[in-house]
This record gives sequence, structure tokens and C-alpha cells, in this order.
Amino acid sequence: VQARLGYACEQPKLYADHSVDAFLPFMGGLRGLRGARLREAIGRSVERMGLESVRRRRIGVLSKGFRQRVALAQALLHDPPLLVVDEPTVGLDPAQQIELRRIISSLRASHTVLLCTHQLHEAEAFCDRVALLDRGRLAAIATAEEIRAGAGLEALFLARVGRAAKAETET
Repeated sequence: VQARLGYACEQPKLYADHSVDAFLPFMGGLRGLRGARLREAIGRSVERMGLESVRRRRIGVLSKGFRQRVALAQALLHDPPLLVVDEPTVGLDPAQQIELRRIISSLRASHTVLLCTHQLHEAEAFCDRVALLDRGRLAAIATAEEIRAGAGLEALFLARVGRAAKAETET
């Protein structure tokens, strides 16, 4: 599973004292990448994430937007078919939000991207389909437009009523 999955979270755990050029080889090594394959993967990730200008800088001095890009770069090193991205633009300034959305959208050509967010406008920016979860259970699947128009919300409401009614009859 680990070989097929890349993950970048909202608050990435990065080594602040490492440069980007030190961190990515370390993470690639943990993924089993070595030699030319590792160098190619790092080059590809750095280019895709637009990290060329900060490669030699310590991660701890980078803006949150660049730290998010480093987190995405490490998640992509082993070229996983599935990329899970959790709240990637939270806390970023508008310009960085736009750039990170552009980067993540470009990844859809070569990866399945699963975006986890509480923001419908964020889902609209990235997603073809939206799944609504209620207490960890699938409540509805629809387009963001359908959800905004109210479709799917009825299913969410019925799922809650159904569980509540069932719980009452069991007690």
C-alpha cells in the first residue's frame, strides 16, 4: 500500500533544519529510491512543485506555501498512482492558494488525487466528484454543483435521521 500511496497533510512534519536538497534525498531513501532513480525522482518533484529557487534553503525558513510544496514533493518521489492531499491551501495567502491549486490540478494527468477538505469552494476548485462523510460513513456522492444546489444534502439528512431512528429503537 505504501508504494502506491503518496500523502501530504495540512501540517506537514518536515525537518526544519534540513535544506530541501537534504530532505528530499532522505525521504526518497526511506521509499527505497537509490542512485540515478533517486536523482531523477528528486529532479522531477522539484520541477513539478516549483522548488528550484529554494532548494538550498532550510525548510524552517520557507513560507507555509513552500513547505506545502516540499510536502507534496516528498509525497510524489516514488511516483504513486494515488496522492492523498489534506487541506493543502489552508492558511496560505491568495496568490499561494492559486499556485498550489494549479500545481495539484496538473497532477491529475498522471495521478489519482484524493483531496480531503471541509471547504466546498476548495472541492470545486479540484474535484470532479465530492463524497460527503458523516461520522466516518459515506453519506452522499455528487458534483460540487449538485451539493451546492442541495442534492446530496438530502441524502446526508436522511442518513442522519436513519441512524438516529435506528439508535432509538435499539435502546
